Amino acid sequence: MKSLSEIETISKRATKAAGYSWGISEEVGKNIRLLEMYGLPGIKNLNEYYKKKKEQTFENLKLINKENKITKFQFCPIISGTSFLDQIKSLESINEIKFEKIAYPLLFLPFVSRASEVVGKRLLLKLDDSEFLLNFNINIYSNFLKKKIIEVSELVLIKFLENADSFSESEWKQLYQLSEDTFVEESDSLKENAAGAGLTDND
Repeated sequence: MKSLSEIETISKRATKAAGYSWGISEEVGKNIRLLEMYGLPGIKNLNEYYKKKKEQTFENLKLINKENKITKFQFCPIISGTSFLDQIKSLESINEIKFEKIAYPLLFLPFVSRASEVVGKRLLLKLDDSEFLLNFNINIYSNFLKKKIIEVSELVLIKFLENADSFSESEWKQLYQLSEDTFVEESDSLKENAAGAGLTDND
């Protein structure tokens, strides 16, 4: 089994060989490492994208808007992802962003995952019928179960989700009340032995 370090290094070098800058290649290396760590087919999709890139032109999306439509060619997932991550602070206020026809969109996904960490919000990513809930670049919940190659998504949707507890206020109070059983009433002996007690100031 290949280590995550090997996966990152080879993905980075292959990306540079495919014509990207070293800076972008570094980002792709991190991304493929993330995909494989999450059990998603990063290497498969990256391989296929670079094969297709030799035969086909892809559009570089530099400025992200609320709705992003292709002019002629499918969007490059790597340049689109880099632009999204770079602009994430200004995009947060839009709440919902749409993209038309991103090629090999699983390569776009880790950029969104990392953006979730930057803004401190969960992001919902939809690739046509597949959904991914990205949690601060820590984990992913998804209905995408097949380790397959997605050549293109007709519609890619990103939603910024407001942070909220997964439990009700009454559930929190119940648990808090139970935790109170561990509280110990403070006695004189506890006060004397508390941190810092008995120390003298020599200044």
